[in-house]
Formats: sequence, structure tokens, C-alpha cells
Amino acid sequence: MTTPIQITLMRHARSRADDENVHEGRYDSPLTDVGREQVRARAAFFAARGYKPDAIIASSLARADETARIIGAALGVSVETDPDWMEFNNGPLAGLSREEANARYPKPAFRNPYEPFFITGESEIDFHVRVAGAFQRIIRRGAGNFLVVAHGGSLNVALRVAMGIPMPVNRSGSWFHFADTSFARLDYYPQSHTCVLRELCP
Repeated sequence: MTTPIQITLMRHARSRADDENVHEGRYDSPLTDVGREQVRARAAFFAARGYKPDAIIASSLARADETARIIGAALGVSVETDPDWMEFNNGPLAGLSREEANARYPKPAFRNPYEPFFITGESEIDFHVRVAGAFQRIIRRGAGNFLVVAHGGSLNVALRVAMGIPMPVNRSGSWFHFADTSFARLDYYPQSHTCVLRELCP
């Protein structure tokens, strides 16, 4: 194997929506003070390891963008924004409480992967293709070390793409748990199309 492309996929820190217990998705919720402390702790963890990526790529949603900028300032790395790393577009559920969402938009028994999420949201195919394209753009940069700061849903898509895991249908299939500032570290070898999951820190 030759030198790999190194990619770390990290979830944002605690957001106001987490405290409100509402559906996030495209609800553009900022970090809480607790979240900012989580990010500073994660930055110190990375610094203690000597980890310094060549670039940080962040979702354009506030909770991910702010997480990335705190990390970037601590490590001395610039931050780029890519909206294709945004969370799943959950349409009318964004910002609704769990109770209100269940009352107004009851979950159907089955939703095929081509169907938009409650008319105004994305389909599973839309979401998969969008994040796969964002992941591909990082691979096409070539050798380097990259940190992506995004969301649980989009990071799940990226890991499935990287590891060759089928896309879920109707919430079935394989899932990875990403808590506040948790991360997965990958090495991708383009000459052999080999992806090694080096670390999963949930």
C-alpha cells in the first residue's frame, strides 16, 4: 500500500436543539456553552496527539461551522465550508418537538428510498448522492489529511460510502453512533480502493 488519504469524520458538539429536544435536520441551531466546552476539550485532545489536518471542511449549518472554527483556531488550520455536508433535509420536521412532529406527521409504515421526506424534504437517494459527492471531492484532492465536521446523518452516509455498506431503506441496515464531538478516522488507499477504519471514538 502507498500513502493513504487520511480523513477524520467528526460530529459537531452539543447544540441548542439538543437541549430543546427537537428535530434538528435543517433547523439551524447554534452550539450551547456546554457544546463550546466540548469542542475546546476535543481540540486539546487532538493537540495532545499532535494531530493537525491540512484542511478542515465543515457543513454550513451553524452548529457544525462553529465547531469547526473553534477546532481550526486551536490547531491553526483554516476552515472551508461545503453545504453538501449538511444534515438530512427533514422538511417540515425541522425545529418541531418530538410530540408535535408525531402528531402532525405520523411515521408511515414504509417509505421507499426515492420518496421525498414529507414532500419538502430529501429522499434517501438524494441524501446519499449529495454526501457521496462531498466525500468524493475530498478523495480527488489526493494525498493529505482532512478533518470533516458535520452531522450524525451525513457522517453515517460518508462511512457507508467509504466502507462499501449498502444504503439503508426505511431505517433498516447499518448505523454508526456519533455523539457530541465523536469521530471516525479513515485511511483510503486510492490505488487499491482500500479503506481502513483506524479508529471509531463514539
